[in-house]
Amino acid sequence: SELGVGVEMEVGQETVHGFFPITEPLIEGPATRVMSLREGTKKMSKSDASDLSRINLTDDADTIAKKIRKAKTDPAPLPSELEGLKDRPEADNLVGIYAALSERSREDVISEFGGQQFSVFKPALVDLAVAKLAPIAAEMRRLEADTTYIDSVLRDGGERAGAIAEANMKTVREIVGFLSN
Repeated sequence: SELGVGVEMEVGQETVHGFFPITEPLIEGPATRVMSLREGTKKMSKSDASDLSRINLTDDADTIAKKIRKAKTDPAPLPSELEGLKDRPEADNLVGIYAALSERSREDVISEFGGQQFSVFKPALVDLAVAKLAPIAAEMRRLEADTTYIDSVLRDGGERAGAIAEANMKTVREIVGFLSN
């Protein structure tokens, strides 16, 4: 553009110069989509009627443990190969959660727990989830109680976002030909 702003981007089959680039999500890792603990074919959601279907950011260690212990599984042991999870959504989900929390691949998890019953795998997942998530939950509960701090963070973030947005909107108005006041 004449103003020297914007980026080259692909729109369909054409390369164009635009100010607002088309973004692509960067969701990576072994658990890019975490499914319900009660039904492995549905996404984990706070709108699900059952609180047992999800782990909330404010759940304490006992609640996290209870929800994982009650997570739906099937009677078969974990498969020894990753392909064995294909038609087992609940098992696949729990393996994905374990992999994400342990920062390992799903293959690593299967190589460690493959062939074992859920009576072995779930306690390991409980220990890992409590170790990783309980401190986050404690911090969330602490923050929820400190409304003065939360208000200051929101106010500061709003002011900084407003300054950035105003600068961007000034450029957008120039690009589309609106006159400045």
